[in-house]
Amino acid sequence: MRFAAFLLALATPLAAPPAASPQQQIPRYHVNVRLVNVFVSVTAPNGAPIADLTQNDFALSEDNVPQKIAYFERDTSMPLSIVLAVDTSGSVFKDITLEERAARDFVHALLRPNDRIDIIDFNSDVEEVVPFTNDLRQIDDGLRHLTPGPATAFYNAIWLASQRLAPRPGRKVLVVISDGVNTVDGVDYPQALEQAVRGEVMIYSLIDVPIVASAGRSTGGEHAMISLSQGTGGKYYYVQGGDLAAVFQQVSQDLRTQYLIGYYPVARRTESDFRHIELTITPAAGPAGSTYVLRYRPGYYAPPSPPLDR
Repeated sequence: MRFAAFLLALATPLAAPPAASPQQQIPRYHVNVRLVNVFVSVTAPNGAPIADLTQNDFALSEDNVPQKIAYFERDTSMPLSIVLAVDTSGSVFKDITLEERAARDFVHALLRPNDRIDIIDFNSDVEEVVPFTNDLRQIDDGLRHLTPGPATAFYNAIWLASQRLAPRPGRKVLVVISDGVNTVDGVDYPQALEQAVRGEVMIYSLIDVPIVASAGRSTGGEHAMISLSQGTGGKYYYVQGGDLAAVFQQVSQDLRTQYLIGYYPVARRTESDFRHIELTITPAAGPAGSTYVLRYRPGYYAPPSPPLDR
C-alpha cells in the first residue's frame, strides 16, 4: 500500500447574509496533510540488527520541531520495488560472471509475491534489461544478457533508476554495483541525489574496487557512492574478490529488519522546501539504546502548498 498525500478541505457551512458583498464572504482554506514515511534500520555497535524496539523507543523531529509518531510497524510487510543497476563498463565488467550468479541468488532469496524487481545495465548508455516483474525466469534471463560498453554513465543511471522507482508503491530500493566512476556527460551528482530523495529511493551501493593499494583505484567514485547511500537512508558495502554473495545477504537482511515510522508534519512556513528529519532513541529503550546506530533518510522535499481559495 502506498501512503499518498491527503487533502483536507475545511469549509464553513454558514452562508453569508443576502446583502453581504463578495469581500465579506468567509473564505475557504485548503490544507495539505501528508503522511511522511521513514524507514529506519537500527544496529548494535557490532552491526547486528536490533529488531525488538517499540514505538515508545523512538523520538522524532522535523526541522527541530518534535513530531508525533502516527504509525509504527516493526516487521514491515510493505512491498519492495527494487532496481538492480549493474555497471558493465570496462573497469567492472571483468567481474560480471560473479555478479550475475550472486544477483540471481539474491533475487531468488529475497523476492516475495508482492515484490517487483527491475534490472538495468549501464556503460556508455543506460538500458533497462528487465522491467518490473517477479518472474524469476525473466529475471535470470536478463542477468545472462548484460552487455559491456567502454564508458560509464553512472549518474545518468542513478537518475533514471530513481525516476523509474518514484511512482512505485511501498519501499523503493536501488541496488547499484559499480566503482562510482562517471565518464559520461549529462546528469551530475547533485541532480542524481535530488532525484533519489524526491523519489524516496534508498540507495544501496555495492562498491566494486580493485586491490586496495591499486594505483587505478578511484576514491572519488567511492566517495560519491557512499554519499548517495548516506543521503537516502541506504547503506554502502565494499566488494572485493568473491564476497559479493555475502554482501547481497547483508543487503537482504537489512531490508527485512527495518522499522516503518509515519507522521503528519506540524504545518509551518519555511523558506526551503527541504525538511530535515531527526530520529533518536529514547531512554525507554534501556541503557544499551545509547549505543545503537540509526540509519534513515535525513529529509524529504515537501510538496508545494496549494493556494488559498478565497
